[in-house]
Amino acid sequence: MMLSVLRLKPKAERRLKGGHLWVYSNEVDTAATPLKDLTAGEQVVVEAAGGKPLGVAVVSPEQLICARLISRDTRQLLDASLLVHRLQVAMSSRELWYPHSCYRWVYGDSDGLPGLVIDRFGDVAVAQISSVAMELLKDEIVHAIQKVASPRVIVLKNDGKLRAVEGLPEYVEVVEGALEDDCAPLIENDTRFMAPVIHGQKTGWFYDHRENRAQLNRLVKGKRVLDVFSYVGGWGVQAARHGAAEVHCVDASAQALDWVEQNAALNGVEEKLHCWEGDAFAALKQLRDNAERFDVIVVDPPAFIPRRKDIKAGEQAYKRINQIAMRLLNRDGIIVSGSCSMHLADDRLPDILRTLGRELDREVMIQHVGSQGADHPVLPAIPETRYLKAVFARVLPTR
Repeated sequence: MMLSVLRLKPKAERRLKGGHLWVYSNEVDTAATPLKDLTAGEQVVVEAAGGKPLGVAVVSPEQLICARLISRDTRQLLDASLLVHRLQVAMSSRELWYPHSCYRWVYGDSDGLPGLVIDRFGDVAVAQISSVAMELLKDEIVHAIQKVASPRVIVLKNDGKLRAVEGLPEYVEVVEGALEDDCAPLIENDTRFMAPVIHGQKTGWFYDHRENRAQLNRLVKGKRVLDVFSYVGGWGVQAARHGAAEVHCVDASAQALDWVEQNAALNGVEEKLHCWEGDAFAALKQLRDNAERFDVIVVDPPAFIPRRKDIKAGEQAYKRINQIAMRLLNRDGIIVSGSCSMHLADDRLPDILRTLGRELDREVMIQHVGSQGADHPVLPAIPETRYLKAVFARVLPTR
């Protein structure tokens, strides 16, 4: 199979040689190899300016990131055989870390499969496709999942925002088997959950905070806990399961809070759980007006900085929500401040908490800083593959 060529401008190959996998449109020698001549999802050979082959990539010619390497071997195409091999490698690395076969099985570029995410819930696999190249291989992906894991159920949860960017339609389809109540069972940190894989956010669950939730579970015995942006209770239900005296969950979605209650019942801790439906900012202000106080508060919002241009406004949002939360803490309380915004610099969240401490005349002591788990592996050359932050801070009266 003869592949088209994508030639780079002089010196533009440096990042690829350093381990990066992305080609930006302004790095392409469009006089020699016009992007407009390529088709979305097509596989091409990427060449340095002098003609030296650098690898095979899949292209999105109308996007800023116009190509992503899938192999540095120009003979290796993205096909059914490679899909099976990379799913096997990805699974073996996860099985080293996590029991119960519950993990993010494929994490896009980090597993050599850009545009593909797969979460595994025991015998249920949920795949999200976000690129034309992977959509063209949809049937091969399903067959590879069947061959490698033989799950009872396979779901294509193809309703993510990135599909619209690629011009792909949104759909959710159970392509094999049948689900119970549109949910998939999982176990995380000795806590049982039902993940709403059909009607929930993303794949229905967020495995990325697993280690951070495990850290929290060590701190909550006998404590009064507030879980803000609780979704289905990943933090809050685990806290109750691990000995918290009382847990309050806040979310804008009534459906999410129904799932919280169901997951609490699964673990026999429903009597400890209290749900507050509403906008997080407004709910926290109401709790403050009610003179409520908590020993531990988790603030794990959606991405406040979806794009680089949103950094200033997003940082203000992180400051506002953490400020309100900090006012609800008891005198010697713990705040866990999370961010899934890749564009938020690593030092900004600790600095925001430091600033808030001074403004509120409190002493902020950072005791732990967490990131994503081993099933979201980071490629050192691609900082974008590391996005998650979780800052654990003890908030004391000023000394």
